[in-house]
Amino acid sequence: QVQLVESGGGLVQAGGSLRLSCAASGRTFSSYNMGWFRQAPGKEREFVAAITWRGARIAYADSVKGRFTISRDNAKNTVYLQMNSLKPEDTAVYYCAADESRLTVTSSRYDYWGQGTQVTVSS
Repeated sequence: QVQLVESGGGLVQAGGSLRLSCAASGRTFSSYNMGWFRQAPGKEREFVAAITWRGARIAYADSVKGRFTISRDNAKNTVYLQMNSLKPEDTAVYYCAADESRLTVTSSRYDYWGQGTQVTVSS
């Protein structure tokens, strides 16, 4: 079992920045690939970014490429999502997730999820 707790969400103006954190506890964090997803009201959950257990491979959704950066610190059992140049369409609840298998953008492949943190971008 892995427990995930997101933090760092909030209200920010368009063009601003936020850094989300996801702290993991339980089984060995460093053995998991980690992903960030988001869900806006009335929309399906969508992939944002993912990183392999050693950080060797990273994937981004086209909508955030060049603006968001995923990273991890295995010594701190934490994965981060640095979000720059935020847009109103980035408004959503952001979730982190853990997966033991291969790097994937598919939410159903992830085994463990956090409770989410709200990000609101005002225009």
